[in-house]
Amino acid sequence: MPRKSKYPKTQTEGIEQSTLMEWAELSKGKFPELRLLFHIPNGGSRHLIEAANLKKQGVKAGVPDLCLPVPKGEYHGLYIEMKAKTNTPTKEQKEWIKELTQQGYFATVCWGWMQAAKVITDYLTSRL
Repeated sequence: MPRKSKYPKTQTEGIEQSTLMEWAELSKGKFPELRLLFHIPNGGSRHLIEAANLKKQGVKAGVPDLCLPVPKGEYHGLYIEMKAKTNTPTKEQKEWIKELTQQGYFATVCWGWMQAAKVITDYLTSRL
């Protein structure tokens, strides 16, 4: 039986995403476009008043975690929903990925920073 992580799934995802951002920082010499990679902070638990205010400001459930607004080949840009371990995308996340894909973006789910780094590398070198 696998050992249970001492971190909640969301924190584990955060660790994976932080590691990916460290990789991106170190890889900017090879891929200068990575300076444009950013996190969309839609997730996490918030106080009810803060959550209500953010919703009024345009926060929407399911928006992917990361965006790389760099067009490559047939795509307008790249969106990544980060997951860790056995965590799965929500219905809203799946809908966003489908809609973004229909709008001409490369949008996908990645489990762990290494898979995300490979997707980004393949995207930037037009190997998708």
